[in-house]
Amino acid sequence: MILRTGYTTGSCAAAAAKAAVTLLCDGVAPESVEIALPEGNRVRFPVVSCCMHEGMAEASVCKDAGDDPDVTHQATVVARVAFEEGDGVQFVAGEGVGTVTKPGLSIVPGEPAINPVPRQMIRQAIREVTARGVKITVSIPGGCEIAARTFNPRLGIAGGLSIIGTTGIVKPFSAPALTASLACALDVAAACGVCAPVLVPGNIGERAALKNLRVDADKIVQVSNHWGFMLDEASRRPFERLLVLGHPGKLAKLVDGEWDTHSSSSASAVGVVSRFAAEVLADPISESTTVEGIFESLNPENAVQVGNALAAAIRQTITARIGSEKTIAVALINLAGDFLGTAGDLSPWR
Repeated sequence: MILRTGYTTGSCAAAAAKAAVTLLCDGVAPESVEIALPEGNRVRFPVVSCCMHEGMAEASVCKDAGDDPDVTHQATVVARVAFEEGDGVQFVAGEGVGTVTKPGLSIVPGEPAINPVPRQMIRQAIREVTARGVKITVSIPGGCEIAARTFNPRLGIAGGLSIIGTTGIVKPFSAPALTASLACALDVAAACGVCAPVLVPGNIGERAALKNLRVDADKIVQVSNHWGFMLDEASRRPFERLLVLGHPGKLAKLVDGEWDTHSSSSASAVGVVSRFAAEVLADPISESTTVEGIFESLNPENAVQVGNALAAAIRQTITARIGSEKTIAVALINLAGDFLGTAGDLSPWR
């Protein structure tokens, strides 16, 4: 089955901007517009609406993300334009488009969260119609609600979505889109002066970090399943220490070289944990279909022994991958957020 590609919010904003400027200049509302993508191809977009409003022109385009499960699929991207003095293009964040509040991103704090490539696409689309100065307000109705389901709040983008895209095209199930967002979280942490971030798989790990450690949310970076990618990226940034914290159902997979811990890309961690438990305790353990079940079957003393040994092995594996220049610590937790085992010095986070 061939999956259908789609278009980014940046492409849609550029198309909406061109339609609005065309109406503003020519007095004609186009039914469709053609824009250039960064790689040079040209694509035509249908225009959903285009009208004059209080001396400004406004146009909208519906985003089609193809077969990608994009949270902004079918969102309406709106551009409202007005002439300005000079020959520049001024960007304004409208309803549902966020504003950058933290350093470390490609746009400085205080600016609308419209990334550099979409800005260039919008400028080019406008310049195909007019050389006059233009003020453009980009909106995505409902964008604030959609943004709550993205990484934007964690990245310091407040009030809505970011207008993104580097090629103008959305590729179905695009891992680069996710890893780019994850890497941005590291950039923001570094730019905010964090020297010892806590890397967690997701929300369970984050809640456990806030529960057990003296850290705030700005020092916690969610990795999802991309441990190899994120550890490599973290090693390239000026962090002094790294704490890896999470459930052994994810982190134990690293011992066997499973750096993408998604269930579709890696084997179950039950085998790894069972093996460690049997070796540490020198005794067969109760069979269980889950990692949580294995630890629950152990008495408290044995559970700590196994947890510490597993944490030490994970720490050794990570250190071997990214080198000893970063000081690594590992903390394993259960689903309730309580520590199962640790390895390395956790004092910087306590």
